[in-house]
Amino acid sequence: MALRNYLATEVALDHADGLLTRREALRRLGLLGLSAVAASGLLAACGSETPPPPPSAPATGPTSAAGSAAAPGYDVAAAIARTEAITFPGGGGTMSGAFATAQGPRGAVLVVHENRGLTDHIRAVTGRLAGDGYTALAPDLLSRVGGTAGAPDATAALGGISSADLVADLRSGLTELGRRASGAAVGAVGFCFGGGMVWQLLNSGPSDLAAAVPFYGPAPDNPTFTGSRAAVLGIFAERDARVNAGREKLETALTAAGLTHEIVTEPGADHAFFNDTGARYNAAAATDAYGRTLGWFSAHLS
Repeated sequence: MALRNYLATEVALDHADGLLTRREALRRLGLLGLSAVAASGLLAACGSETPPPPPSAPATGPTSAAGSAAAPGYDVAAAIARTEAITFPGGGGTMSGAFATAQGPRGAVLVVHENRGLTDHIRAVTGRLAGDGYTALAPDLLSRVGGTAGAPDATAALGGISSADLVADLRSGLTELGRRASGAAVGAVGFCFGGGMVWQLLNSGPSDLAAAVPFYGPAPDNPTFTGSRAAVLGIFAERDARVNAGREKLETALTAAGLTHEIVTEPGADHAFFNDTGARYNAAAATDAYGRTLGWFSAHLS
């Protein structure tokens, strides 16, 4: 699935979930290069999908970074406070990111954000991983255009950056993470767009990655994973037909490359189920997937 097509569908799904007005969705789709006719057709197609059920409110627990009724089951504020803003050399100049150091780290993890850029949700994931023993860095892939805070529309801005440049910036993040966590085995985790970028990174040739966990990310057009040595845990959602369409070719390529891998599909979950600030958050699936992620990193990074 081409990156720009994927980002356009993300905008259409945000409209279907009630997060964007039709006018705003059409504007953003226009920024991604769609004609008015094509954009209207995409909104209609995504609007015909069955909407996700509303998240249920738990009896107790902290609220999410966006005040969601469905709490994520960990202290979001404390996780964000564990991170610090850093800068480091990137493929196109100085990059920014969120970094969190684990005490007595068991490994190091690159965290790749969704199409909304480096948000508090991603900062919370970064700090949460550090709290669970993994020094973590979330690079801002919008650094080339002034960073997430300076981009009027994160999705459109990401659509204007080539996949090659995005991968180059991820590799810069790996270099920085390796420098800050010297001697630690390095893994990567990414969500939605970020999951797709983890697949792209795996497909870009040899790297320092020992393990990778892409969450419901779109597959590269022709994955081979030549040169990769990472152990890969692919996490998918049962109701995410759009991304699941590429699952078979990913598994075929992983097998052909001889990579240790496992594919997990969370039952009843939809795309973006891990994001506790979104309409598709599924607490049971998120809890299970995070536990599997920690288990995978424990097995292949520690």
